[in-house]
Amino acid sequence: MKQILITNDDGFDAIGLKALIEALSPLAKIVVVAPAKNKSACGHSLTLDKPLRMVNVDDDFYKIDDGTPTDCIFISLNNLFKEGFKPDLVISGINIGANMGEDVTYSGTAAGAMEAVLQGIPAIAISQVCKDRCQDIKDGWDFALAKDTIIQLVKKILANEFPLGKRKFLNVNIPPIKKENCKGIKITKAGFREYGNDTHRHYNPRGEEYYWIGLHPLIWQESDNKDCDFEAIKANYISITPIMLDLTSYDDINKLNTWIKE
Repeated sequence: MKQILITNDDGFDAIGLKALIEALSPLAKIVVVAPAKNKSACGHSLTLDKPLRMVNVDDDFYKIDDGTPTDCIFISLNNLFKEGFKPDLVISGINIGANMGEDVTYSGTAAGAMEAVLQGIPAIAISQVCKDRCQDIKDGWDFALAKDTIIQLVKKILANEFPLGKRKFLNVNIPPIKKENCKGIKITKAGFREYGNDTHRHYNPRGEEYYWIGLHPLIWQESDNKDCDFEAIKANYISITPIMLDLTSYDDINKLNTWIKE
């Protein structure tokens, strides 16, 4: 029987994780290893300064105290699976909120998929874009479109093969609409996100200064062919972006060779 390892960055009790488990349980044996609490925007970080506890929550369901999604994948692959019996697929999500453009470098959701492909296992990161800072989901969002999408992708992968090469994963973003209003799937490039600096300074009762980092609106630079993830979501399409971990700027190698010799 096929096995799928699931993680997320919203925590082991997140509604998006529950929706993902419901969607995939009929397709394969599901093993869940997720952070004990929200780890959004933790990036591709491993916890190296303290020990971590993996706590059994239910059958094939674990949480890691103060662990990151990367910790979850790294620890589970080396402790829950026998040698030679790794999972067929890793899926990270369903994240509440977008993971598009350069946000994948912040994203704990994307990081779970990154760690999987570093370990030689195909992976998907899936995120539910939302409006009004996730108010729709708090009011009872059903994840129907996200669930249908991940079922379609997983069936295709398990029946055939993963469509990408080594150290590459699929980054899936679901538009904030009902299933019947979706126009289909677009294969996209990562967009050019524009960032602000939304920080809020406060003082505690002792007069000590502290800061909260806020949320940035989804603002981006339009691409020439309207083919980036932001634009697909805006047009009510599902966005699927192939992401690779090789960050080398190959176009600049010759330029730098010339520059360094000048």
